[in-house]
Amino acid sequence: MSVKSRIGIVGCGNIAPVYARTLNELGWIDIAGWVDGIPERAERFAADHGGAAIDMETLVADPSIEAVVNLTPAHAHAAVTRRLLESGKAVFSEKPLGTDFAEGQALVDLANERGLRLGCAPDTFLGPGLQAARAAIERGAIGTPIAANAFFLGFGPEWWHPNPEIFYGAGAGPLFDMGPYYLTALVHLLGPARSISGSAKIGVADRVIHATGRVGDVVTSTAPTHTSSIIDFAGGATATLVTSFDVKASNFRQVIEIYGTEATMQVPDPNTFGGPLMVKSIFADDWREIPLPTPNVPLQRGLGLADMLSATRANRPHRASAELALHVLELMTSTVRSSEEGRRLDLATSVEQSAPMRYRLPANTFDVFDD
Repeated sequence: MSVKSRIGIVGCGNIAPVYARTLNELGWIDIAGWVDGIPERAERFAADHGGAAIDMETLVADPSIEAVVNLTPAHAHAAVTRRLLESGKAVFSEKPLGTDFAEGQALVDLANERGLRLGCAPDTFLGPGLQAARAAIERGAIGTPIAANAFFLGFGPEWWHPNPEIFYGAGAGPLFDMGPYYLTALVHLLGPARSISGSAKIGVADRVIHATGRVGDVVTSTAPTHTSSIIDFAGGATATLVTSFDVKASNFRQVIEIYGTEATMQVPDPNTFGGPLMVKSIFADDWREIPLPTPNVPLQRGLGLADMLSATRANRPHRASAELALHVLELMTSTVRSSEEGRRLDLATSVEQSAPMRYRLPANTFDVFDD
């Protein structure tokens, strides 16, 4: 692309360097400005990855910046995204879209009213692993999908993260932290959900920190630390999702399996972009690995933003859409509400499955342009 897209990034935390590497590697996106509550961090990121350290007011006032990546902590996502949309900027947010369904719906409504693009992570489903899984299901590799099991089971970020408080506050816990990867993958593979029932509990409330520099400190969780969801999909399949920060060991740590009328599929870890992708039928002696397409873009966080920017030029829907993120947000918040109310809930949202990725394109592109 001869004309580069200029973007800003708000939030210079752990995930920001990955976004910067991806966007710089693509070659047609300029990171014009970095914003952070600690100005020194923004200055360091600008020195390392290009662009300038600026404040929020400078960012929103710059007409040359067409889109902004929101990498703030989860509890700040909605407020920051709203501020950016109100200033006329397209936004790509880290997951989740918000911590409350109503605030997520309000953001989607605002973006639509202003005619602005709004996208949201995760974008791992754009990788060849989950793209190949979707293609295999659609060509009948497992027959008709009947059911799925998905698990994220671990012992909590207090064992490795220096500031685990962000994982245990309102709108956090394993469901809101890791659930978006699994739910996005399930919707990508099986289509939109129509209803859900859930169970959510705080298994271990007081978490002892083991990270260097804070060993022995205690953080108390106000978010559920173990959740179970049973999801009915509009296409007829059903799925179970379990997320936990209370599991010390398991053979089902990070797993998605899809059960069809003809075979079973083991889906790649949805927190990654690759494989392996495995299928086994009742007549097969062993699992068969399905080859993945050769990617033409870097397989790192930031693909969703790049696809959104390219989609803007091509006048097509972007794949990691706000509507998809809102559907996932409703699934998560409804899991907790279903547990509290003791009943199954019908969903208010739906979403169309995004278009498959295209691979036979020039390197680092999503569409073909004449410019």
